[in-house]
Amino acid sequence: MLSRMADTHATTQWPRSLTTQRLLLRPVEPQDVPAHSRMWTDVEVRRHLGGPVDAEVVRARERGCVGAPGLLSVVRRTDGQVVGSVLVEPGARDGRTEISYQLLPEHWGHGYAREAVTAVVDRVSAALPGRDLVAVTQEANTRSRRLLEHLGATLTERFVKFGQPQVLYRLPVPTP
Repeated sequence: MLSRMADTHATTQWPRSLTTQRLLLRPVEPQDVPAHSRMWTDVEVRRHLGGPVDAEVVRARERGCVGAPGLLSVVRRTDGQVVGSVLVEPGARDGRTEISYQLLPEHWGHGYAREAVTAVVDRVSAALPGRDLVAVTQEANTRSRRLLEHLGATLTERFVKFGQPQVLYRLPVPTP
């Protein structure tokens, strides 16, 4: 995941940070690493992401995540707390730009994911007009599916990964 991000330059075409009403989305900073590590290892966060990441992979991600292109910390503006992350990977899914997101469980249900993903989709769509933009989630992840459907995404593919049924959504992108 992080090695692919380092190889791409497309994410540099749009500003490195985004501000929404309640959130700041910015490249990962050293003080964010513990929150990201927790997302990679938390059973609830990883329930629909193939399970917790093993310790060796977490250590490698910790070393590579600070400033990694496309990986954004989702930070609550009121107190500077990292609530989640968004990852933008141009070309990652058969040439299509993939958006991934995760939030720490104590921040679920507050609309942070919707706010963050909406801002990123809008910015990526403007920076990469006409490019396909997709997101994948487990079929059983009803929260993520509702979010994507709220954004106007269309279910286009079904497949099995991590031994579980997955769904791929195509997000609406304005044409140039």
